[in-house]
Amino acid sequence: MKTSLENTLLEAIRTIPDYPKPGITFRDITTLLGNARAFRRAVDELVHPYAGTKVDKIAGIEARGFILGGAIAHQLSAGFIPIRKKGKLPHETVRVAYSLEYGIDEMEMHRDAVEAGEKVILVDDLIATGGTAEGATKLLRQMGADIVAACFVIDLPELGGRAKLEALDVPVRTLISYEGH
Repeated sequence: MKTSLENTLLEAIRTIPDYPKPGITFRDITTLLGNARAFRRAVDELVHPYAGTKVDKIAGIEARGFILGGAIAHQLSAGFIPIRKKGKLPHETVRVAYSLEYGIDEMEMHRDAVEAGEKVILVDDLIATGGTAEGATKLLRQMGADIVAACFVIDLPELGGRAKLEALDVPVRTLISYEGH
């Protein structure tokens, strides 16, 4: 039996078959972002466990993690760290290579974005194979961040990303799960 939250979010997310390539089922949260009620509920649910605790920064993974992460940072009165694809940040950066569900890429953040010991929550729209989130975790830890949690709207559990992060001792919070993605 699905909860009211799960139903609200599932109804607000568009599914696109065979994107970005055949065999991939893309979960598009732009429709959720455009639905004020669903967007608010998602952000509130991601914030709730951390309200009243010390969180210094929210690290959002490009691009949908920027939208969610910015809203979460605002509600938690935390700073925001953009984690971007290689070559997109203007100042001195640190970089890590990571695996995608369908390739390899690199991401980076500003070298001065986080100080050693700062408590950080990592945010993105979904966790699939976990390559991107694992790369972001390594990047943040390389700079001394204490990762409190990784938060996602969507989990695709069969692809193993959640387990990959939990193996790195990162607590994972997701709002909905798609079995058989």
